[in-house]
Amino acid sequence: MRLAGLWILLVAVYAATLGIPAQPGMDYAGAEPHHLLAAESIVSDRDVDLTDEYAERAYASWYPHELKTDGQVVAGRLMEPHGVGFALLIAPAYAIGGPRAVQGEMLALLAFAFVLAALLARRLVPEPYATVGVGLVALSPPALAASTTVTPGVPAAVLLSGAALCALAVRERPRLRYVFGGALLLAGLPWLGWTFVAPGVVVAWALVVWTLRERRRMAALVAGEALAASLVFYATINDRFYGGLTPRSAGLTGPPEFPVGYVERLPRLAGLWLDRDAGLLRWAPLLALVFYAAWLLYRSRRDQLARVAPARREAEACAGLLLSLAGAQLAVSALLSTGGLRGESFPGVSAVAALPALAALTAWGLRHVPRPVAGALGLFTLGASTWLVLALRGDHLKGWLEVHTSAPWGPPVNIFPNFTGAAYWPATLCALLVAGVAFLWWSERRAAGEWRKAAAASRTSKAMH
Repeated sequence: MRLAGLWILLVAVYAATLGIPAQPGMDYAGAEPHHLLAAESIVSDRDVDLTDEYAERAYASWYPHELKTDGQVVAGRLMEPHGVGFALLIAPAYAIGGPRAVQGEMLALLAFAFVLAALLARRLVPEPYATVGVGLVALSPPALAASTTVTPGVPAAVLLSGAALCALAVRERPRLRYVFGGALLLAGLPWLGWTFVAPGVVVAWALVVWTLRERRRMAALVAGEALAASLVFYATINDRFYGGLTPRSAGLTGPPEFPVGYVERLPRLAGLWLDRDAGLLRWAPLLALVFYAAWLLYRSRRDQLARVAPARREAEACAGLLLSLAGAQLAVSALLSTGGLRGESFPGVSAVAALPALAALTAWGLRHVPRPVAGALGLFTLGASTWLVLALRGDHLKGWLEVHTSAPWGPPVNIFPNFTGAAYWPATLCALLVAGVAFLWWSERRAAGEWRKAAAASRTSKAMH
């Protein structure tokens, strides 16, 4: 009942944001019109050639301006670099009710993804921390904005969360339905977008390795072969229709120059969290507990708590998997995205596939921080969400992409660095963070060395006496 209530609450809150446009006079922006146009092509023509859709302005009823393609003509067909999987997923809803029905599908799927996140959180903490922690992240500004955004990251969040649950279930009971269910969910990830392959590989590795540890070699082999076959089929279809291994081959913009282009984007890893306008912590301070959860995992493994409490081993496995999953997705979003750091969507929407994993980790951190700290972080996050929704519904703000405010921080928001402006403060902050992490690592290594020496001396003393 608790999970059903969470889903109903999230659907109701997300539905309240349906009428909020992306920009003044435009309900959809960025890649959204291109996804919807691909669904229109599938519904009307049963193909993904967008030549006639652009010629006939099939988007005119829901996009008031001229829409320019971001793709190329491949083998006589106009193809765009967004793939066919997501378009096939939203095509039934588009056929029933147009773009609004697609948004309804998105909000229902995102609410379900956070329900799965609550199940993941239960492997880390008891109730009510699991549901409360996940619910707070699910009501944060990035989640609210993503709930009605037409983006493949929303169904990818469902697949990643479900596959992670299957992988963790294999550790407890290595049943075939968990192995094959996880493999089936992971096999669908590339079709939603090539950017979801990296976190999918993380979960796939855990699924196969944990299956092998439980001596289900044949099941692990079949799951691995199914995943490999899905990737081969995916690459074959893309090569035929898009002229390359991924749909990005049909795009007008290519990947960054290797290796210089990727090195230049490294500051985005910090900017994704700390940027004054686009940072996750700027809009959802509660997500700072993710870093505390990482610290809890490190301390737990360092102190070998799993030897004392065997149940701790499962919590460590869950936290490690979620941290790896979220880290892979955020790294891809920062380093491989075609747009800038702030992109063409509300901050955090580009990383929505990782939000359920971050929510489960937040619940773990929420359980262990002092209550005043947890209350302050939750209040800041919910306050920002409430202010945004009321301002957008009351026309004080004109759209998700027109949000220029210091809420919920006020003047202290200027503490956050501007990663698109002068490089001095962002570079200084990144250097301080690196120095702090290095000092922490050195201190912990020194303490671990002293502990080992003391343990060795104790064993020697016992042997002599």
